[in-house]
Amino acid sequence: MSRRVLITGGTGFLGVHTARRFLREGWDVSLFDIAPLTARDLTGQVTYIKGDVRHAKALDKAMRGVTHVVHTAAALPIQRTKKSIFSTNIIGTKNVIDVSVKHSITRLIFISSTAVYGIPEYVPEKEETPLNPIGYYGQSKVEAEKICQSHMHKDLDITIFRPKTFLGPERLGVFALWFEAIYTGHRVFILGKGNNKYQLLAVSDVVDAIYKGMTSDVTNEIFNLGAKDYQTWKKDLQFVIKYDKSRSKLTGLPVIPAQFILRLLDVLHLSPLSLWHYKTMPIPSHVSIDKAEKILGWHPSKSNQDLLLESYLWYKQHRNKIQSTIGETHRVSWNFRILNLISRL
Repeated sequence: MSRRVLITGGTGFLGVHTARRFLREGWDVSLFDIAPLTARDLTGQVTYIKGDVRHAKALDKAMRGVTHVVHTAAALPIQRTKKSIFSTNIIGTKNVIDVSVKHSITRLIFISSTAVYGIPEYVPEKEETPLNPIGYYGQSKVEAEKICQSHMHKDLDITIFRPKTFLGPERLGVFALWFEAIYTGHRVFILGKGNNKYQLLAVSDVVDAIYKGMTSDVTNEIFNLGAKDYQTWKKDLQFVIKYDKSRSKLTGLPVIPAQFILRLLDVLHLSPLSLWHYKTMPIPSHVSIDKAEKILGWHPSKSNQDLLLESYLWYKQHRNKIQSTIGETHRVSWNFRILNLISRL
């Protein structure tokens, strides 16, 4: 029996990496997204369907003949407004779940976020840690999880993943700010002294978890995902700077004044950094992955330093092609003009 997976948000950063894995495993792959498919290696290999998860009719049409669903579509914090984030992340998720039930989908994977925990009070955070999200993005992910959980053990097999911030080839977004500074030898600004341990995650490890979640007998569970080997911001970023023999120097910004300025810019819609970014960056932030390792048999293969270097080297190789791309997804650069001006001052 043929297996066809529909990936919502399929043309995004996680979507294209997930599509490649399922193709290698011999699956038929359909990508559903409002954004065009720009990953050339997938052209002709997948079925691309232009559509919005907020439109149930479009999803219903796209899900005909589909056996499995990976729901990655989401409005990122950079979109800021409650309406845009909630409509995509909550209403969109409800549509995906409802249509999946209608089509008797075998298994659905939902990509949530560790943003559901809010600002870490105790680390490592575990799956049973109380949820206390900040900002519209984290709140929307909590509500989306509730929708998924209301169908668990009933009419749909669902696995929920809460990944840390993940990187890899083709990842830009907020990290392009640091990568450009390292490439040009300018200062790399961080909030605080950079002595806090901060866990990241390789996109290849996220995809591995998704595939295991889709093919394992384990279902109707929630799993944290994060790197197993991670150091402080200072050690991990300095590793990339030293490897590239860059003239860049890490520069710590005083936390309270910097957060006040970033908050003001955020309110004025002049900064791509959201409340989630600048509130969690200067404090220890890592989750326990024991449950995923023990129950799902998932084990991350890359450290923070591995994935930061891999992402930076890709950026360095493709820098000339991506300098002019500005948008609100992880596969393009974000608008850093106001931050670049401030850093020069």
